Amino acid sequence: MERGVAELGFVGLGVMGSEVVKRLLDAGYTVYGWNRTRGKAEALRAQGMHWADSPRELAERSEIVFTMVTNTAAVRAVTDGRDGILAGLRPDSVYVDMSTASPANTRALAEQVSALGAEMLDAPVSGSVITLEQGKLTVMVGGDAQVFERVKPILEAIGPKVFHVGPNGAAATMKIATNLSLAVQMLAFSEGVLLAEKSGIPRETAVEVLLSSVIASPMVVYRGPFVLEEPDEAWFDVNMMQKDMTLALELGRELDVPLPTTAVTNEFLTAARGMGLEDKDFAVLFDVLAQMSGVTAGAAT
Repeated sequence: MERGVAELGFVGLGVMGSEVVKRLLDAGYTVYGWNRTRGKAEALRAQGMHWADSPRELAERSEIVFTMVTNTAAVRAVTDGRDGILAGLRPDSVYVDMSTASPANTRALAEQVSALGAEMLDAPVSGSVITLEQGKLTVMVGGDAQVFERVKPILEAIGPKVFHVGPNGAAATMKIATNLSLAVQMLAFSEGVLLAEKSGIPRETAVEVLLSSVIASPMVVYRGPFVLEEPDEAWFDVNMMQKDMTLALELGRELDVPLPTTAVTNEFLTAARGMGLEDKDFAVLFDVLAQMSGVTAGAAT
């Protein structure tokens, strides 16, 4: 499939979804968009995105339909019902869910899509707004291999690293397996910063050293500085991260895989919610641990 040929639909124009649509527009694709809050679409419309009045209308107009929404319930909200995507899917079209959702729901949804004569891929991403803007996003894909090859050029316009990991639901599982490490790493990084800070090393110095050390994964590099200055807008808030951690723990119980660090980190996310920090980026785990350590989170000692 050549770039610029397919007409695409995209549901979910949040922080990440909007950036994905920008990349698709820049790659020459015709994109129809829909979002529950229409105001978030205005900047994209100015850049050439077409507006659809419902997910159904968007699906009726599109060859490939994408969703990137917050959770399994949100996926169902835009796919089911009279005005949902399923009601508008064309035969031989492809539905690609880029959300982090339940693998079981993904498999069930794929069966519904197949019954309509269409195909489905689950294609969540690993990365942040920064990695997306830099063209370094990773896309993991579950579904039929031939359908994957059909959609792969479009996915490569979103991120250069595109992996087919198995049948429907496999990518959703891979995404959960990836995301559990994000919060665990952030908590471990916070422990290191606070241990150094309480020993008398300035927080800025501790952060600089850790970000230059062997523990500096890409996630730690772009999110670690949040312990010094909070981002203007949460890239991935506490509620969204706890949703993923809960999915991981459910899978762990189902598959008999113990997830001790995931469980502990999940409790810190619960503490963050208890402190009223649920809308903050999950880097606020530092603030939770700082309070337990007797350190003021917003100002380095």
